[in-house]
Amino acid sequence: MMRIRQISVLLLASAMLVSCGLQPLYSGGSNGVVATQLGDVAVEPIQGKAGWLMRNALNDQLSTFEGSEAKYRLIVELDDKIAGFGVRSNDRITRERRTLRARYQLVRLSDSKVVLDATAGSDAGIDVVSSEYATVAAEETALENLSTRVADQIVKRLSLFAREQASADEN
Repeated sequence: MMRIRQISVLLLASAMLVSCGLQPLYSGGSNGVVATQLGDVAVEPIQGKAGWLMRNALNDQLSTFEGSEAKYRLIVELDDKIAGFGVRSNDRITRERRTLRARYQLVRLSDSKVVLDATAGSDAGIDVVSSEYATVAAEETALENLSTRVADQIVKRLSLFAREQASADEN
């Protein structure tokens, strides 16, 4: 009796999932619409160490989708800040927050039109310890991790844009 109930709940849940219209973002694999459009994006150089890390992270994720030629240009401006917020009674900082924000624009090369203008960001907490070297190392590790996280957000948004474009072209 319990087994029949479990199976019926599973069938009902799967029927509801099918009827809601969810579709895989990368359907079609490397030949799908999203993958081919992501392969057509060239990332412009970004200033500074954070920019170098961000560009590498973006290229790492976008290089899995190889396009024939660049049809879009991705312009990214970064804002990297470190702020102390944990303070002891002797005014010594015990905790920092590193924040990385990116404003990015996707520009269509054929007419230089900005087709997507958005922001992404993340932050990380850093313990300030007595060793200055350890604190600097933690700040650098935080920057590397934040670059990867923000690049991931950007690529996901570009993927959604590519799917929206494909849907608009079909209609």
